[in-house]
Amino acid sequence: MLDFLPVPLRGVIASLLLALNTIACCTPLFIVAIFKLLLPFPAAQRCTDWLMGHIHETWISNNKAWMNLLRRTRWHLSGLEGLDYQHSYLVTSNHQSWVDIMVLQYVLNRRIRPLKFFLKQELIWVPVIGLAWWALGFPFMKRYSKAYLEKHPEKKGKDLETTRKTCAKFRDNPVGIFNFVEGTRFTEGKHAQQQSPFRYLLKPKAGGIAFVLDAMGEQLESIINVTIHYPSGRPGYWDLLCGNVEEVVVHFQELKIPPQFIGKNYDQDGVYRLEFQGWINQLWQDKDALLAQMHREYPNRH
Repeated sequence: MLDFLPVPLRGVIASLLLALNTIACCTPLFIVAIFKLLLPFPAAQRCTDWLMGHIHETWISNNKAWMNLLRRTRWHLSGLEGLDYQHSYLVTSNHQSWVDIMVLQYVLNRRIRPLKFFLKQELIWVPVIGLAWWALGFPFMKRYSKAYLEKHPEKKGKDLETTRKTCAKFRDNPVGIFNFVEGTRFTEGKHAQQQSPFRYLLKPKAGGIAFVLDAMGEQLESIINVTIHYPSGRPGYWDLLCGNVEEVVVHFQELKIPPQFIGKNYDQDGVYRLEFQGWINQLWQDKDALLAQMHREYPNRH
């Protein structure tokens, strides 16, 4: 381990390792993606999808290696026993830091399929990473604002239609779809501004998950509801790069998706919207109680 090195030096080394890992994995990924475009045959598509999935998992495994090299973080994990690599899941979590994504990838890698995020269409233009997201099959979506739809009513439902077409390729392959229900990272300022009824959480935004269930609910086995707690305080991404994430508590809860929430239009069905919001709010109340328990069992170490 490199924990004997000065903190800034550890951060520089980790940044270089992350960059080298990304370049090393993106190079073969883009080559395979070219073959995928040139060989639109079912057998070739299955082969290229398999290769790209394993390149994605290798990228995560290499990140795990440099994270372990920097520091042996103490992990307290529960609820992982029933997960199946051959199943499709919708994964959600409380959101405190950009480190959350690395934590989820660290723990879930090769337990379920690599996580894919619904991304705004504009993000495809992010250098290197945008192209990698596209090659890996991350679903890009174009959501229209209410003001835009009022001026262009013919566009209603087009965003969902486009997303359904994008997700159609997942029907024959297991997939892990990820969504942060809170929509943004927790801070005390945002918590106060929202007047959140929860102690450790922001208000959940049910629309994102409802959108996923409307687009591909029939393909998903269940929801994995993740709760993350950092006993040493919320880390920033630089803390992760410097090996300053001392301890992480993660609980996984697998929930069957209620059948009445699949294939419904969240924006246009008011009764369904209220029922779905109530279900999500109850999940968040339970998560807030679990976080309170985690704070008692794993109090702040500083």
